[in-house]
Amino acid sequence: MSEGKAAIVTGGARGIGRACALRLARAGFDVALVDLLEAEMARTRSEIEALGRRVMTCRADVADFARAQAVADEVRAGFGRIDVLVNNAGRAQPKGILDITEAEYDTTLAINLKSCFNYIRAVVPVMQAQGHGRIVSMSSLNAHSGGVTAAVSRFAYAAAKAGIIGMTRALAKELGPAILINAVCPGLIRTEIAKNPVIEERGAAIARDGIALHRVGTTEDVAALVEFLAASEPCFITGQDFKVDGFQYNM
Repeated sequence: MSEGKAAIVTGGARGIGRACALRLARAGFDVALVDLLEAEMARTRSEIEALGRRVMTCRADVADFARAQAVADEVRAGFGRIDVLVNNAGRAQPKGILDITEAEYDTTLAINLKSCFNYIRAVVPVMQAQGHGRIVSMSSLNAHSGGVTAAVSRFAYAAAKAGIIGMTRALAKELGPAILINAVCPGLIRTEIAKNPVIEERGAAIARDGIALHRVGTTEDVAALVEFLAASEPCFITGQDFKVDGFQYNM
């Protein structure tokens, strides 16, 4: 258990972020949720409180650098420490190279990649002062595959998620040995968020013909790995990216 430790989860109101927040709470962490979805964040807050853990809710646009600094200050003041950061916030971008605008491309990178920089930059001074910390950033299987046949995530999203892997590897060298940083690359994951057309229209066929475990993943599949990377002791793992895809070999 990680009693007395504190974690920040961006995009923690629903989906994979909610599953990660609840999993960390069950492991003994107090949790700060960062999101713009106030109703969903309130629901997740109630679920964490029911587990007997302290919880903070921070309404924030993760692309806002100054707000990330303020959130880190709020969490440190509220919980007295920051042991774990889960960079989960992200947004799909389905447009191809000839359809996307410059503003849409910039927004995709800001939400999916720059947000990781924003929150890592905000929490690292706290973690360094403590002498330890764990950072887990949510990349994607699309960082490896390109996601070219997935209607919900094409080149701009794949580029941002690949950037997370590069950032993770570089920062592992810069921040070690006190701070461990890893990335997680989910494959096809079913969440409670608005229907994913790939899952709804092709999920059964993809699972049967292109996933070794013959099923679509769940948020708990991802959260289990995040908890391991955030809380396992001892841990000799940093600078890595882990696929959680049931071995998805046919996109």
